[in-house]
Amino acid sequence: MSIAVNNFDNLGPDAVSAGTVASRVKTYRESAGYSIEDLAVTCGLANSEISAIEDGSDADPAKLRRIAAALQISVSALLGTEV
Repeated sequence: MSIAVNNFDNLGPDAVSAGTVASRVKTYRESAGYSIEDLAVTCGLANSEISAIEDGSDADPAKLRRIAAALQISVSALLGTEV
């Protein structure tokens, strides 16, 4: 599965691997000192939704926006598209 970056405010036509996003979500979550439960509470998602994102089986743009906001980072940081 891949995520079209243009789903995120028209950042561009390239696709980003869901595995890459999954890894970045986990890395940023751990850097913030959050458990899956902490992040779920902070962004209003269920633990299972965070787990699905981190294992690469879910890459819903709306959920990624909520996670980015909760971690106080840009969506571009999660996608690896920051310059």
